[in-house]
Amino acid sequence: MDRIEIRLSGFGGQGIILAAYILGKAAALHDHKHATMTQNYGPESRGGACSGQVVISDAPVSYPHLTQPHIVVAMSQEAYAKYAGDLADGGLLIIDEDLVQTNGGKTNARLFRIPATRIAEKELGRKMVANIIMLGCLAALDASVSADALRQAVRSSVPKGTEEFNLQAFERGYAYGNKLLDT
Repeated sequence: MDRIEIRLSGFGGQGIILAAYILGKAAALHDHKHATMTQNYGPESRGGACSGQVVISDAPVSYPHLTQPHIVVAMSQEAYAKYAGDLADGGLLIIDEDLVQTNGGKTNARLFRIPATRIAEKELGRKMVANIIMLGCLAALDASVSADALRQAVRSSVPKGTEEFNLQAFERGYAYGNKLLDT
């Protein structure tokens, strides 16, 4: 692995920054890679656009900002419109299929549509874990960070008392991502 650039994006309140933090923590502490995480959000704390950028490398990261992401996760239409065009050719684009319409955009990407918010709400009963479901899908669809490292980072990063529930959300996303690879 040289340098992998990942952008997680959506709107404030979806846990995008926490998901980016977990991803970077998993890479650095549990997979023993070099990683940086930066964040960007609008003036509104909830409802405004936000993104977390993670750079992962086997060597020290000298420039922590994204130049052309290899992976973009978009959990809102605004995030998709703002960031999908920056994705590297042949990159991985993961969208929340109930919140994002691609309308024929970004045809040179490997596109996966995940019903993360629907799974969180209907199957698990809490919309707030859609971000963790997306991390599970990401772990299944891309090996930049191992699933085991992400599990450890989820366990140590979510609020006390919610660890098992968040791990259940991660596993649900991981299973969904693996199912997509099998089809």
